[in-house]
Amino acid sequence: MNTRALTLSAGAPASLALPALALALFCVVVLALGSGAVSLSPTAVLGALFGADVGSEAELVVRTLRLPRVLLGVIAGAGLGIAGAAMQGLMRNPLADPGLVGVSSGAALAAACVVVLGERAMSAGGWLASSALPLAAFAGAALTTAVVYAASRRNGRSSVTLMLLSGIAINALAMSGIGLLMFMGSDAQVRQFTFWTLGSLAGATWPSVVAASLAVALALGALLRQAGPLDALSLGESQAAHLGVATARLNRSCVLLIALAVGATTALTGTLGFIGLIAPHLARRLVGPAHARLLPASALTGAALVVLADSAARTWVAPAELPIGVLTALFGAPFFIALLRRRAAHEST
Repeated sequence: MNTRALTLSAGAPASLALPALALALFCVVVLALGSGAVSLSPTAVLGALFGADVGSEAELVVRTLRLPRVLLGVIAGAGLGIAGAAMQGLMRNPLADPGLVGVSSGAALAAACVVVLGERAMSAGGWLASSALPLAAFAGAALTTAVVYAASRRNGRSSVTLMLLSGIAINALAMSGIGLLMFMGSDAQVRQFTFWTLGSLAGATWPSVVAASLAVALALGALLRQAGPLDALSLGESQAAHLGVATARLNRSCVLLIALAVGATTALTGTLGFIGLIAPHLARRLVGPAHARLLPASALTGAALVVLADSAARTWVAPAELPIGVLTALFGAPFFIALLRRRAAHEST
């Protein structure tokens, strides 16, 4: 017997959910491209995207100013969505979230260390300066993911209490480290720290979009290859091992891939909390628990959530702009409390 035999299946409605989510994301992207200081109709946005209005103001606004930002939002949301789905599957815990358990904060702290302590290398330019931040964010995310995973384990199972307490401790440690670095840093570096802690898509460029898309696509493709083993892991580690799953190798590969997705997005967008928690829950209601569908559905849902949040951040208090992390926390925190209450009610029955 192998994991393929245990791969969870979905019915016909679930099979239509992925195309429906992709269509919904496309509509959200078109609306986001038309929102801002210069409001554009969906027809004008589509004309600018597909070359019907070459050289027009709409083409300049859409292609040059807004498209890189919206695409970075799509990629960041997709990365956080698949990281959340993979982390919940790995820990067999629906409350696992890269931001909630400190993975995003760990990535931000590592990147902040590079900004202050590696100032000379950053100012030198070249490949070292361009790759230092993403590599540091990846290393910080990998280290914190491994620490949270190890700390949450008890008698071979993941403990919700230990996971949340570990996340609280790591978040506090990361915020303390960032606070210390802010004290040591210059005014320009303090502004960069604010970017890390509150999150923003304002720094989107085409090179950053390409780099993030490659990292997230690699993580999604590799995690999809682990969909069957992750389904088997939902039965428990010993049962998964009896079905032929190399659980230790699965744990290591998932930790690295989660870190890759979170590190790549955090390095470019800062901390966007709760997307990795909300997206898999919404996606699971549409496509079921099978990871072969849950991972791409979580990517599409997370992408739509981040693009919607960024559109609201750009238009809510225009011409000023809210940090996007403020909005994701504003809506994510009540969602998390509702999940906790539902879980407590379920455990008491």
